[in-house]
Amino acid sequence: MGEHSLNHTRWACKYHIVWIPKCRRQALYDELRVELGKVLRRLAEQKGCNILEGHLLRDHIHMLVEVPPKIAVSDAVGFMKGKSAIYISRNFVAQNRRTGLSQSFWARGFYVSTVGREEEVIRQYIRNQQEEDERVERLRRWG
Repeated sequence: MGEHSLNHTRWACKYHIVWIPKCRRQALYDELRVELGKVLRRLAEQKGCNILEGHLLRDHIHMLVEVPPKIAVSDAVGFMKGKSAIYISRNFVAQNRRTGLSQSFWARGFYVSTVGREEEVIRQYIRNQQEEDERVERLRRWG
């Protein structure tokens, strides 16, 4: 169920991955947000990975990603972050210099957690992140 195979291996390696823009700037909006989802899916496919769930919030990204065991998770994430930063720089920086976007768009590092039997819980968490962030923001304004 949900397993894949290589020559001598059956695998089901899924990871919950989160990363943020530098200084947690809230730049993942509008046209950039729409384009970035497509770009990240293409980049994941180039590495043999599959984004099962993903949500780009205003200041971070959550993804549930299948990564084959022959690829280190850090290599897959580093590839996606690096190539997407170049894409952002080439396609969005020239249009709006005031955003502060550059080839070093992403902050260093990322969060990763293995996903086992709780896959559906992680999927729901990723899907509901935007609503939760909005709820917390409303509470901050009232407090």
